[in-house]
Amino acid sequence: MAFTSFRKLSPLLAGLLLAASVSATVGAHAADLLDTVKARGTLKVALEGNYPPFNFKDPKTSELTGFEVDVAKLLAARLGLKPEFTTTEWSGILAGLGAGKYDVIINQVGITDERQKAFDFSDPYTLSSAQLIVRKDEKREFKSLEDLKGKKLGLGQGTNFEQKAKSVPGIDVKTYPGSPEYLSDLASGRIDAALNDSLLVGYLLKSSNLPLKGGSPIGAVDKIGIPFQKGNPQFKAALNKALAEILKDGSFKQASIKWFGIDVSKPPTAQ
Repeated sequence: MAFTSFRKLSPLLAGLLLAASVSATVGAHAADLLDTVKARGTLKVALEGNYPPFNFKDPKTSELTGFEVDVAKLLAARLGLKPEFTTTEWSGILAGLGAGKYDVIINQVGITDERQKAFDFSDPYTLSSAQLIVRKDEKREFKSLEDLKGKKLGLGQGTNFEQKAKSVPGIDVKTYPGSPEYLSDLASGRIDAALNDSLLVGYLLKSSNLPLKGGSPIGAVDKIGIPFQKGNPQFKAALNKALAEILKDGSFKQASIKWFGIDVSKPPTAQ
């Protein structure tokens, strides 16, 4: 996928097809997942647990917290269930779902054609794209990477944003160990703009006291959903109903504003 954060990159297709095979075998002999979770009383949720602000352990309490922990709790409550969290590394998280180790993954899993061969997905709950960051008093209009030719653009070293920016001739790409460094340089005028995923832009701006704002979104919008094993139409309908309810009653937006300062269920826009 173009312009997606590294957490949304797809694992090898072979691994997904293996998971699909396992999922199909399980689904052929099991009741709908909705019956299973209702009988159990819990919703088994997998996440990494080290991906702030989405999901991570509070350094003071060691309790899981974050935006997707809040979303999982909201959805489980709507389903009449208690969330049961499992933390696992990203590299094996989809394979674990295919093997039936948990019911769902709530961990910024992008909805892609490749992944849909192996799993069903909920409706999208976050939308994101690459997004520029500029100074609050910026008068110039940067609506695309082409507008940054002859300008200095800061971004994280080794990210897919680096490769994309360097593919546009004329941009002076400056790479940094992390966001604090390039945001500092941007605020002080040493670079003209920065680039990151729009969800993280919201989080960085909310947690920063620097005079910066979100600039134009760039590229395609990525849709993030909740994957689960195929062959569970009742569960899919109930999950989507629960998601629609928390979007309608404002509780999803409240969690989103808490962590990002924006409603991440809406397409990214300049701030």
